[in-house]
Amino acid sequence: MPISRLFVALLLSASALLSPALAAEPHWIQVASRHFLVLTDGDEKQGREVAVRFEQMRAVFGQLLARSRVNMPLPVDIIALKSDEEYANAAPSPQGKPIFEAAFSIPGEDREFFVLDLAEADNWRAISREFGRMLLNYNYPPTQPWFDEGFAEYFASLHLDNRQMWVGEDPESNPAVRQSVLGKPSGTAKPPQPLVELLSASPWMTLSALFVAQPESSAGNSRQTLFYAQSWMVMHYLIDRNKLAETGAYFGLVHNNKLPVDEAIQKAYGMTSAQLDQAVKDYFHSLTAVSAKAVVTAAPVTYDDVGVTDTDVPEAVGRASVAEMDLRLPERHDQARQLLETIAGKPLTDNTVVHRGVGWDHLVKMEFEPATEEFNAAVELENKDPWPRYYMALTKFREAQSSGKEVKGLANMMQDLHFSLEKWTECAEAYYMLGWAQRVGGGIHAAMESVPAAIRLAPRNQSYLLEMARVYAAAKDWDAATALLQRLTASSDSRVAAAAHSDLQDLPSLMKYGVAPVHTAAAPAATSSAPSSAAAATAKPTTPAATQPASKPGSTSATAKSSPAADLSDEISETASEPVIDKRPIHYLKGKLVSVDCSQPPVAVLTFSSGAKTLTLKTADYKSMTLVGADAFSCAWANRQVSVNYKAVGTDTGDLVSLEVR
Repeated sequence: MPISRLFVALLLSASALLSPALAAEPHWIQVASRHFLVLTDGDEKQGREVAVRFEQMRAVFGQLLARSRVNMPLPVDIIALKSDEEYANAAPSPQGKPIFEAAFSIPGEDREFFVLDLAEADNWRAISREFGRMLLNYNYPPTQPWFDEGFAEYFASLHLDNRQMWVGEDPESNPAVRQSVLGKPSGTAKPPQPLVELLSASPWMTLSALFVAQPESSAGNSRQTLFYAQSWMVMHYLIDRNKLAETGAYFGLVHNNKLPVDEAIQKAYGMTSAQLDQAVKDYFHSLTAVSAKAVVTAAPVTYDDVGVTDTDVPEAVGRASVAEMDLRLPERHDQARQLLETIAGKPLTDNTVVHRGVGWDHLVKMEFEPATEEFNAAVELENKDPWPRYYMALTKFREAQSSGKEVKGLANMMQDLHFSLEKWTECAEAYYMLGWAQRVGGGIHAAMESVPAAIRLAPRNQSYLLEMARVYAAAKDWDAATALLQRLTASSDSRVAAAAHSDLQDLPSLMKYGVAPVHTAAAPAATSSAPSSAAAATAKPTTPAATQPASKPGSTSATAKSSPAADLSDEISETASEPVIDKRPIHYLKGKLVSVDCSQPPVAVLTFSSGAKTLTLKTADYKSMTLVGADAFSCAWANRQVSVNYKAVGTDTGDLVSLEVR
C-alpha cells in the first residue's frame, strides 16, 4: 500500500524537528488576550487579529443575552495556521476528502479546540455558529432545541471588523459571507438556500409544534430545513423586540412548573400561542430584506481595546500542540501519535506537550498506568503547566469509576485539582471532580461548595446535578436529595435518568441503614474517545466499609450482595443481618493545628483549637489519612491553619476523617 501524502508530510515535519537550527529558531508564537490563547505559526499581527475576533464574539454574546458575566468553563485552545497546506494537514477529512471550510472546531469534555486557516479571509466566521452554541451551553439554563438552534443561526450572521459589527442578516443569503465561511469552493457543492427563501416558499409550523420539535436532517445540509429557518426567525423577532426576559420566564414555566407549551406561552408572553405565532409572521413579512435589519453599530470591543502579549514557542512545542489536537480526530490520530513519539525523548525536542498528549491518548483508552507515567513525565519537564496535573486527577477519577474500587491517592487528586483551579478559575469539570472527591473522602461541607460551583458554570450539565443530589444524601438532607433525584429521573440524558432512578430507590436503605445496596456493573470498554461526564457520574464505585466515612450514604459496601433490579424497590427485611456501620455524623471546623503526637506510629494524635474550643483528634494511620493542601503528613506540624472533618467521641475528642492544610 503506498504511503499517503499526509504520512510523508508528518515524517518530514518530524525530521525537521530534529534539526538543531530549526529548534533554536522557533517560528511559532502564542498570543494571549484576556480570555484566549492563540497558538500560530503566522506573525504577531495575524495572531492578534484572531484573539481580537474571539474577544469580540464573546462580548457580542454577552450583549445579545444581556449577560454581564460570560462563563468559559472549559479552556479554549485556538490554533491559527498560516497556509492552506498547513491547515489541510491538520483538518478533518470527511470521506477521505479535504474540507473546504476556513475553520473547524473540536468540542470536548476537557477543552474546546478552534482551528483556523489564516490564508482565508474572515476565517473565524466558519466557527462562529459553534462558538455561539458553546457559550450558550455554558451561560443559559436548559432550553428547547428551537431556542439553541435559532440563536446559533442568528449568531452565525455576525460580521465584525476592528471597530464595527452587524448581525441579523440571513446567514445563508450573502455570497460574500458564504465564501468567507466555506473557503475555496469544491466546484461541485450546491450553494445553501437562503433561509428567507425557505420561509417564503413553505407553510410554517405552528409555534406550538415548533417549540416541541426536534432538529431535522436533510441531505447535503442538515440546517436546510424549515425547523432551522423558522427557529432563526423566531429568535430574530425575540431579540429585535426585546423579549428574551419573557422567553426565560417561558422556559422556567415549561421546565420547572411543567406547564404545557400553550399555557406557558400565555403566561410568559401575555398572548396566546396563536397570537405570538402571528406576531412572528407579521415581523417576517415586514422585512423587505433581512439584511436591512443588520444595522452597523459599534462593536462592544474594538481592536484597540484588546491588549495582547506574545511569546515565542519552540518549533517542537508548536508541532506537538497541533498533534495533540489531531489525536482527537480519528482519521488523524495514528499519524499524530507517531509524530508525538518521534519528538519525545530527544534532548532538543522533548517537551511537556508531547507527554500530556500521549498521556491523554492512554487515558481515553483507559490505560491508566501508562497515562499516569506520561503525566508525571510532563510535570517533571514543566511543573507550572496545569494540564498534566488536571489529567492526573482525571485519571484517578476515571480509574475509580471504571473499577468500582476506592480511589488511589485521593488527597493528591484533590491537590492537583486545587492547583488546576488556581490557573483555571472557571473550570467546571475540575470543581465537579473536586466535589466528588470531597464527598468520597468525607468532606461533605467542602463538597457543598465545590459541586454548586460546577453547576453555576455549566448549568445544563445533568451529571453535576446528579452529584449534587448525592452530596445532599451524604449530608442526610433527604428532602433535597429526593426532590432533585425525582427531577432527574425525567432527564434528557438517559444515563443520568437511570442513575437518578436507581439512587431514588436506594434512599430508603440509606435513610434506614446508612448504606445503599451494591449495584455491580461491568467496567466500560476501552474507547478511542473520552468517556462522557455523564457516564462517569452514573457509575457507583464500591468502597470497603472499613475505610469509608460513615456519613457517606451515597457509597456502598464491597461486602454487601447486590440486589436484582426488580427487587430494588422492595423494603429491606427487618430480619436481614445488618452491616456494621459507623453512623456518627461528620463535623467540620476551621481552626489551628496546635501540635501533633506521633509517639505510637502509625497513630497520630492532633491537638486542634477553634475559637475557645480545643479538641484532641486521633487518626489510626496518618500515612493513609485523607490530606488536602500538602504532599505528605508531618508529625512536626505546629501552629498551622487547617480545616478538619471529624467524628465526635466525646465533648472534646474525636476521630479524624480528613485534614486540609491552609
